[in-house]
Amino acid sequence: MKIAIVGAGGVGGFYGAKLLKAGLDVTFVARGAHFQAMRRNGLTIESENGGVNLALPAVTVTDDPLTIQSPDLIIIAVKLWDLAPLVRALKKIATPKTGILSLQNGVIKDDILKEAFGTQAVIGGVGYVATHIGRPGVITQVGALQKIKLGEYDGSRSARVETLVDAFASTGVEASNSEDIRRVLWEKYVFLVGLSALTSVTRLPIGPIRENAHSRSLLESVIQEAVAVGRALGVGLPEDYAQQCMGLVDQLPFTMSSSMFHDLDRGNRLELPWLSGGVVSLAEKAGIRAPVNAFIADALAPYITGRAAAA
Repeated sequence: MKIAIVGAGGVGGFYGAKLLKAGLDVTFVARGAHFQAMRRNGLTIESENGGVNLALPAVTVTDDPLTIQSPDLIIIAVKLWDLAPLVRALKKIATPKTGILSLQNGVIKDDILKEAFGTQAVIGGVGYVATHIGRPGVITQVGALQKIKLGEYDGSRSARVETLVDAFASTGVEASNSEDIRRVLWEKYVFLVGLSALTSVTRLPIGPIRENAHSRSLLESVIQEAVAVGRALGVGLPEDYAQQCMGLVDQLPFTMSSSMFHDLDRGNRLELPWLSGGVVSLAEKAGIRAPVNAFIADALAPYITGRAAAA
């Protein structure tokens, strides 16, 4: 299987390195100093204390996805705001048999990909790993969790998904083939929407948020709305899934925040239109309202395009 990893940051770099270690033909697409370091020294995954988890001294990497010819699978791991222009480029290298797998946040991204490449091309996938670029050429992994769930949207068991599951499992990743990948995506989505919304609005990690009765109630309301939207769209989420999410919130490290929190803190663009903003747009599609998520989206709207725009 010839695989293109488009976006070799924390998520793409980690899962791409695992597939390469498993013996698959992997080409990374990276940018800037990270690209230069990968071209010179390969790619390394380190633990947060500096220990080396995986070292790949030589990798195939490019800064131009158009140089990749006829991949069997394209794995997309860029920020959501880069998806629309990226799709236009990837359509030039994809064949009718190329599979498309997004490991990005949210659920709207797969709708965009299905429209661009066709429903049958798109594989659903959810990654569970805490990673970031520690320095150019090095992915830092926080904690031991390394998990991925993949699946065809029609619930079938395909050779391409089985190949990926087996490859990941051979490198220590907890990998599985889901018969209801849409539900799995929504399970992560509603949790991520709540975590992103409250940590960003309050500029606080999850600990103080969950310990304050008022902010905790707001967090649960954000998640409840997202669950209601999913159920209205026919997703098989349990009625009490918001309460289940709050149980997970109580198990998180006190200092845990979210990638949107970090983007806000650094003055970067925000994935807000696809998170709380996405809940609002999907609620409109379902014919219901999501006023709490609308408030979050409106409150953070000045920061969507980054610090310069907010200033």
